[in-house]
Amino acid sequence: MASKKASARASARSSARPSATRPAVRIRRVYDTPEPDDGTRVLVDRVWPRGLAKADAHLDEWTKDAAPSTELRRWYGHDPDRFPEFTRRYHAELADPDRRAAVDHLRTLAAAGPLTLLTAVKDLDHGHVQVLAEAIRGHG
Repeated sequence: MASKKASARASARSSARPSATRPAVRIRRVYDTPEPDDGTRVLVDRVWPRGLAKADAHLDEWTKDAAPSTELRRWYGHDPDRFPEFTRRYHAELADPDRRAAVDHLRTLAAAGPLTLLTAVKDLDHGHVQVLAEAIRGHG
């Protein structure tokens, strides 16, 4: 289990590396201790994380409109075998005007400095935040 967590942290950190054309977008669990280089911390889940007091969240914003719909989230059920189809469906949802505006807002935040997307999802590699981060970077 420890290696799985280490892998998730490495993935989150590697996704935060900026380049000349890609804004710095980091992915972390909302339960993790904030780090100085997190930049703007934004919760991107539709529902508030279980067991977390709002005062303990240490976030700058909660952007619910960037999250997948309740129907899509329930269909997916965090089943890694469904991730490719989930990704396709989530991209389609992100084309919705409200979600597109939320992604544009997150792009603006990322352009201004490091952006950390926060989620309660345990499997960061197969969570909606991976798809959302790529959309913010302009690859989705």
